[in-house]
Amino acid sequence: MSLESSQPPASAHASAPAREVLVWDLPTRLFHWLLAASFLGAYVISEGERWRAIHAMLGYTAAGLIAFRLLWGVVGTRYARFTGFAWAPRAVGEYLRSLLTATPRHYVGHNPAGSWAIIALLAGVAATAATGWAVFNDVGPGWMEDAHEVLANATIALVAFHVAAVVVSSLLHRENLARAMVTGVKRARDAVPAAGNRWPVGIALVGALVAFWVGWIPAPGLAPGIAASSLTSPNAAIAKHPGRESRRERDRHEADERSDHR
Repeated sequence: MSLESSQPPASAHASAPAREVLVWDLPTRLFHWLLAASFLGAYVISEGERWRAIHAMLGYTAAGLIAFRLLWGVVGTRYARFTGFAWAPRAVGEYLRSLLTATPRHYVGHNPAGSWAIIALLAGVAATAATGWAVFNDVGPGWMEDAHEVLANATIALVAFHVAAVVVSSLLHRENLARAMVTGVKRARDAVPAAGNRWPVGIALVGALVAFWVGWIPAPGLAPGIAASSLTSPNAAIAKHPGRESRRERDRHEADERSDHR
């Protein structure tokens, strides 16, 4: 894997007129927004025991999306591939210094700082999902639940930093980066466009997620279709799995029992 970006910064062709080019293919855009929804959704309901099954389903969804992105980073279109990221530490330093000038260096795909931020986010979500699976299925030592919470909080901090960086970059480069991740299109000079939207892959990704949520694809530790039943009756998740309560809940119950005995 090359450490240098295969995508030259757009400012390298400043004399050419800017035009709209497809940068983010459909699978990349779907992954981005679905992962954001899954992780943030799981984070928001994480303290509610009655939503435990939905929390687990969202965690599994995030893990599956990470697996897809790792594969798509190898076989996807030009700007989705990891070989198209700007990895070199020198490139990161040069890019950050350029932000302090009147003409910051502009990249068509991920800029150097963004490239490393994406990897950090992928790693953070993957680690959070892995420890969440361990907690939900009672695998590993007792501190796993604390590790899961620490990783989730660290990842949400990364998300906040990512959103702030997108806002700042959008202002500095005078382009709407969030809109580009919706439409897939950016304005650039002499940029090579991504090789198509890859509609079949995007449809297959959504189809796999739908199949998972309706129970056609089983979720480890959950009964088939439990997500649908939990949406209408959240306590059904715990009723169907009476032993599936958190270590923290069990510790609290044991403390209550010891208190009663006294």
